[in-house]
Amino acid sequence: MSKPVNLNRFRKEKARAEKKARADQNAVKFGRTKDQKDLDKATKRITKDRLDGHKIDD
Repeated sequence: MSKPVNLNRFRKEKARAEKKARADQNAVKFGRTKDQKDLDKATKRITKDRLDGHKIDD
């Protein structure tokens, strides 16, 4: 005889897999990696600091 199957666990695992597949599709469609976001933040900060450094105080 085979081992009994827990249907609730099976249902939840299937839902997790579907949710992960949808998330992966959205990541490809819309997302950027964390490294890309960090690079953009650093670039904006450097640009802002450089611009602020060139301001003339009154």
